[in-house]
Parts: sequence; C-alpha cells; structure tokens
Amino acid sequence: MSPMETCKWFRRMESSGLVLVALLASACSTKEPPAAASTRRTDGVPVSVAIVAQRDVPMEIQVIGNVEAYSTILVKARVAGQLTEVHFREGDYVKKGDQLFSLDPRPFEAQLNQAEANLLREEAQLNLAQANLDRDLAQQKYVREQAVRFSRLLQEGIVSTDQAEQMRTGADTISHVILADQAAVRSAEAAVGASRAAVANAKVQLSYTKISSPIDGRTGNLAVNEGNLITANATDLITINQVRPIYVVFAVPEAHLQSIKRYMAKGVLPVDAAPQEGSSERETGQLVFVDNTVDATTGTIKLKGTFTNQENRLWPGQFVRVALRLTTHSNALVVPNQAVQAGQEGVFVYVVKADRSVESRPIVTGARVDQDIVVQSGLQAGESVVTEGHLRLAPGMRVQPRDEKGVPLKVKKKES
Repeated sequence: MSPMETCKWFRRMESSGLVLVALLASACSTKEPPAAASTRRTDGVPVSVAIVAQRDVPMEIQVIGNVEAYSTILVKARVAGQLTEVHFREGDYVKKGDQLFSLDPRPFEAQLNQAEANLLREEAQLNLAQANLDRDLAQQKYVREQAVRFSRLLQEGIVSTDQAEQMRTGADTISHVILADQAAVRSAEAAVGASRAAVANAKVQLSYTKISSPIDGRTGNLAVNEGNLITANATDLITINQVRPIYVVFAVPEAHLQSIKRYMAKGVLPVDAAPQEGSSERETGQLVFVDNTVDATTGTIKLKGTFTNQENRLWPGQFVRVALRLTTHSNALVVPNQAVQAGQEGVFVYVVKADRSVESRPIVTGARVDQDIVVQSGLQAGESVVTEGHLRLAPGMRVQPRDEKGVPLKVKKKES
C-alpha cells in the first residue's frame, strides 16, 4: 500500500473509532527530501577566483598592421640584347653587387674596339699636328732672326730694301702658319677627347651586359628566361624586395595622436609585431614615422615601424598584430577581465574575504592588457576576486573559492 492510501485508510479508521494513532501517525508525517537538507547544510556557492597580481604593465596600442619591404627594386636591362645566362634561382637572397643576368656582350665589345681604334687614329692626328706646330715654331724663330739681321744690314747699306722687306714678309707669313698649326692642334685635341668619351661610353655599354643587384634583398618571380631578346629600359626581369630591415605600416585612431607625440618626445617608442596565426614569436622594432595628416575618412593616422628582421619572420604583404608601447606602469595591480562586473553605480568586483563571504567593491579600471585589466584603485595585491559564478552571488553570501582547475583555495586575510 502506498503512503497516500495508508493515510486515507488511517482517517477512515479514526472516524470509525479505531485507535491506531501512535503507529500510523508517524507514517503520515511529512519529511524534507534529502536534497533539500543537503542544500541547507552546504558550505557556500562554488565560485572560481583569482588573486590580484602586481607587476609591471606596458601601456600599449594594439592594432593590425601590414608588412612592407624596406625598398623594392624592379630590375630592367639598360641595353638591348639577348639574355644568355641567369646567375641565381628564384627566391634566392642576393647581396648588393651580386651578378644576376648576362647579356650577349659581342656587339658591345665590337663597338668598344672600334671606339679604341678611332681614339688611336685621333691621337696620331694630334701628334702630327703638334709636330707641325713645333716645326713651324722653329722656322718662325729662324725667320725672325733673319729679318732682324737683314734690317740691320739694310741700315748699313749691305743689303737692298727688297731683301729686307722679303725677310720681314717671310716672318709675318710664318706667324700665320703658326696660328693655323695651333688651331689644328686644338682640333686634334678635341677629336681625341671625343674619341676617349666614345671609348668610355662603349665600356659603360659593355658593362651593362652584366646586370647586378643594386640592393641586398630577396628575389621574386623570374619574368624572362634565357635566350629571350631584352628591350632596353622596357623589359621587366625580376623584382627584389629588401627585407632586412623591413617596415610594418599600421594606423591608429587619432585619439591616440597626442599621447604618441608626448611619449615620442621622451625617446624612441618600441613596436612589437607578431603573425596573426597566434605564434608566440614576436619581432621588436621602433617607431620611425608618423604621417603628417590624419585620414579624414577613417579618423586614423598612419605610422611606420622598422624591424631588423634577422630571422625573416616578417614578410612583405603579411598582416601582423602590432603593439605600440607608449610607456610602462610599474607595480600595477591587475585582475582578469571576467572579474570586473558592470553595475548601476559603475564597475565592481566581488572580493572574497577571509571568512569566505563576498563583498561587492567598486573599483577604478585602467588599460586592458591581453586577458587582464589594470585596477587603478579599490583593490590590494593578494586579495581574491571572483571570476566565475557572479550570477548566484549577493553581498555577504558565503562561497567555496576554487581556482581555474577547480582546486579549493584558501583566502588570504587582508592586511591591516
């Protein structure tokens, strides 16, 4: 018989005057279920807690940036010719001065030989003109001495006037010949200079058949293969990106501009960059450029950091997580972000006291640092704050504090 049926039977017996009160009344008495009794005996609400930590906290601006090559060179041939040899493999790291390509040098060697031959001819012409000048100068000296001697003899009556005039005319004639010789020498010297310039130009043109890298950098895709004819200053051969050092370009809201300028005046600002896939490897560089104009469409300003990139972790075109560090707060108090709650009177945390009761305490927060937040006032280092289980709490309630792994914790007494 069920308890309900037993109770009904007891009431019928009681109305009939049968007395079985002591035995059956106990069966009809109501009892609390075991779960309710267990709840009344519990030691508090289970919650997860964290300890208020004290450490140096960097004040950073975190944004997404883009990696740019320090410099980009598009290699082209400066002379036309056939590409005869490629001296590198695509993707190789090359240094400044390393030979990249070779063009057929034979046409340029022939031009150089012709220019050198012309130079020899012009030098010979110069030597001939100089010799003629030297000869005529000697002849001029002799004729002038003769004209002086005949003039003296004319005064003495030894020679006739015609003879003296003839010697004077010869001296004047040789002077004009000297002028012609000097002009010939100058013309020959100019011809020699032009020929030497032609030789130098031919050598330069010949040197252009060996194309070298103008920078240290990483080669890209090869655009032209061996055997192709190359057009001067038109055919793209290869693109070289300088990746050591390298730039990271990023934009920050204009609200940070004054802070950036203020801290830049105190020294160089460090910049950290890490790949977006969550790698722990970070590159550290320094801020080198702040744009002179705020982008009116986005309300941001462009900045640029430079990195040594010795391990080649940063690659042109890559998107990275950038952290611009403005300063560092020494001995700052930090708590996990999830410990901070928002209420009608502002933000607060639940502090677990030594008797395992909780207290709602208002705080003043500062900057966020990864998964933590800086507390400017309201807490002390070493205190315990609730991170999970807030919905079941009210000020004064007792709790069962546990860490992230569920291990029970002892609450530290607040120092007076």
